[in-house]
Amino acid sequence: MSQTFVVMESSDFPPLLREIQDPPKRLYVHGLLPKSAPFLSIVGTRKASREGIRTAEKFAEHFAAMEVVVVSGLAMGIDTAAHEGSLNRGGKTVAVLGTSLDTIYPACNAKLAENIVQKGGALISEYAPGEPFYRGNFLRRNRIISGLSSAVLVVEAPQRSGSLATARFAAEQGREVFVTPGSLRDTNYAGSHDLIRDGAILVTSPEQLAEDMGWREIVDNYQRVNTQSSLNTEEKLIINLLRDIGVPLKVDNIIELIKLEPRMVSVNLATLVVKGLIMEDTTGYKLK
Repeated sequence: MSQTFVVMESSDFPPLLREIQDPPKRLYVHGLLPKSAPFLSIVGTRKASREGIRTAEKFAEHFAAMEVVVVSGLAMGIDTAAHEGSLNRGGKTVAVLGTSLDTIYPACNAKLAENIVQKGGALISEYAPGEPFYRGNFLRRNRIISGLSSAVLVVEAPQRSGSLATARFAAEQGREVFVTPGSLRDTNYAGSHDLIRDGAILVTSPEQLAEDMGWREIVDNYQRVNTQSSLNTEEKLIINLLRDIGVPLKVDNIIELIKLEPRMVSVNLATLVVKGLIMEDTTGYKLK
């Protein structure tokens, strides 16, 4: 497996990771570490329920569409769902290993690790090739999972879960900690609910998390793309016309330029206003 060696002093070393109390002195990287996008860590139990897996996938898919890099630990359960959810939407995801890069653990995720690299993401480790690994390595790698990101999202964590350690590292590093809630009767969420009681932020949607993080522009762009993908032919004609002209247009000008019936133009203009894609003022209609 080809890999690069990045020391802490290098400009390629992740800047947020350099800020933590106990940063790794070096990183071994297979693939590409994205540099410009926000990073969000998504973690949780290895023994995840279907609900937890779907929640992790849903959040990862949404943030991949928003061009947020999803970070996790390549473990079974929630970690796997987070990586796969990001890949499902063409996103870039980073897996932090508790082993050296030449030992993928668990072995059943070797194909997932390969896909992460092929789709423009990266596998990273602080352990040199051939270096033996110990159970304690997985706890230590959690500080890197949280340290890479601006925030950590915990999905489905029982009271004894490594993801709680990641949340603790995140709090110590000054990162935001978010938690998705579950059933009060489900012990698989007992640790999650303890985190909320201790001050973690409860979220039930990706948009809530993005807004709390100040990623409003990312949310707006995501919603705009999703809305535009559902436009009918006439709505697209109007949007394209306003974009190409670049100045506000009165209804009569729009009717003349796209040559549609006046009633159809009026109906579609009203719909586009409701969808939040255009606005009307005294000068006419224009893109919002």
